[in-house]
Amino acid sequence: MNSMKTTRRPGLIILTALSLLACLTRHVAAQRQNAAVANNMNQRIAHIENFRPIPLETNEPPIHLNLEELMKIYNVPGLSVAVFNNYKLDWAKGYGVAKEATANPVTPHTLFPACSISKPISAMAALHLVQEGKLSLDEDVNLKLKSWKVPENQYTARQKVTLRRILTHTAGTTVHGFPGYEAGQPIPTLVQMLNGEKPANNEPVRVDYLPGTKQRYSGGGFLILQQLMIDVTGEPFPQLMKKIVIDPLGLKDSTFAQPLPTPRTAEAAHGHNKHGGEVTGGWNVSPEMAVGGLWTTPSDLGKMALEVALAERGMSNRVLSPEMAKEMLTLQINPEIENLDGGPAMRMGLGWQLGPPSDPGRYEHDGVNIGFLAEVVMWDSGHGMVIMANNWSFETEIVMRYLANAIAEEYGWDYRVSPYTPWPYADTVVLATDRLRGPQAAIATYYDLKKLWAEQKGQHPPKIAWTSDPPDFPPNEWDLFVVANTLADSHRVKDAVELMKVEISEYPKWPNAYVGANGYAGLGELYLRAGEKQLAIQTYEKLLQFEPGDQAAIEALQKLKKKN
Repeated sequence: MNSMKTTRRPGLIILTALSLLACLTRHVAAQRQNAAVANNMNQRIAHIENFRPIPLETNEPPIHLNLEELMKIYNVPGLSVAVFNNYKLDWAKGYGVAKEATANPVTPHTLFPACSISKPISAMAALHLVQEGKLSLDEDVNLKLKSWKVPENQYTARQKVTLRRILTHTAGTTVHGFPGYEAGQPIPTLVQMLNGEKPANNEPVRVDYLPGTKQRYSGGGFLILQQLMIDVTGEPFPQLMKKIVIDPLGLKDSTFAQPLPTPRTAEAAHGHNKHGGEVTGGWNVSPEMAVGGLWTTPSDLGKMALEVALAERGMSNRVLSPEMAKEMLTLQINPEIENLDGGPAMRMGLGWQLGPPSDPGRYEHDGVNIGFLAEVVMWDSGHGMVIMANNWSFETEIVMRYLANAIAEEYGWDYRVSPYTPWPYADTVVLATDRLRGPQAAIATYYDLKKLWAEQKGQHPPKIAWTSDPPDFPPNEWDLFVVANTLADSHRVKDAVELMKVEISEYPKWPNAYVGANGYAGLGELYLRAGEKQLAIQTYEKLLQFEPGDQAAIEALQKLKKKN
């Protein structure tokens, strides 16, 4: 017996050695493969971060800027991004700092407010309650509301506020958005906010048109939803969202708790004002949680959004059934319905804004809280992106626009950011020129772009290095108007005046119902901010020559002349 063991030992040793060698070979191969994947991913990210060249003045070659350089030019303190592909997180990265004038970097785990993207996430939980039979999409919400009721009037007597209408912004409810509450301010109850009672800082939530007949973006409707979900479950809203959405998806960096719990405040980005400086206390408290109260990261927020696509494809049922997910991503309203906010109607699913008919698998939402911006774009084919920033300026919107377009281009997605209203991309080039070369160069660039666009009317348009190539719209009345107001927000009122002068010389009779102003009104306001009262009076008088009934101009003139 002993001799048999002796004769087998060399064979066992050889087999063991071969097994170890095979394991080592597989380990080395796996390491090499992982290194190759990481290297390819790093290259992909580097391509995204280095933007297309930006044209400046006519006799100057386009300038190359990377993401962090553009953030510096546009005064964006911090930014966080997550990209998804093949139904999973592909990569996530932070840029800049969580708080201005500190070295605390933004990381993939830095918390940001989801802002209004809280709405479709809250909608997911509401639809889960529909699955459970606790809510119905088409019944009068007053049947389930207990703590507060939608006040009845001549509109609700004919049509009711329903969950489906709330989720599509067609319920007839008022109050577009909520600013939140600065640190140290008293926080109202949910019922006080619904009634517009002190210490609430919003108007009461009411119905002021026939539900189901028109569309108007309404945070007030989602405030009703928050109360409805609390009343039918008997649970506080943050715990309810944690139980229905956050915990089932295994998310560690997300909470609807308001105020943000003290142990998590060190993880949070601080918001920054459009004109510079930090928001008091770092951020506002948002007790209107279903409207804009979610704290999260791009990775977590993207996983919540992606869960809808997974459910729709029958690959998950952790929050929604396939049938409910399909309903959530189905167009719910007639696209021709009147939008009382102006512009085209939002193509609404249930909580999500849907892509155009040419891109039916897309669903998205953006958000703005004081000091923050957020954007999520997802496709039911399993890819998408989330971008969050701790500044709410127009410059930040442009940086996010550049980044989103660069990501889509790198991944080969047929997508470019197209603002909700048809603003042209020329504003990005004009503003970049101003930041790098000053306002007079920006004005020259504006005229250059108009000339180049005219040349593009030919059969073979010339090649232009744009942030989106070719541009979607010719330079028009929006560009200088928006850029001028952006400069004014940055305390550059005199420079803003110069751009607005060009605006009114180019478009003297432009009526801008969407923002309730035009170039003359904008210039009058800028003169007031610059302390030039006589020039402001002359400008408002000129406006009244074109628009004799402009009430804002009439009131401004009355105040100015009274002071004189």
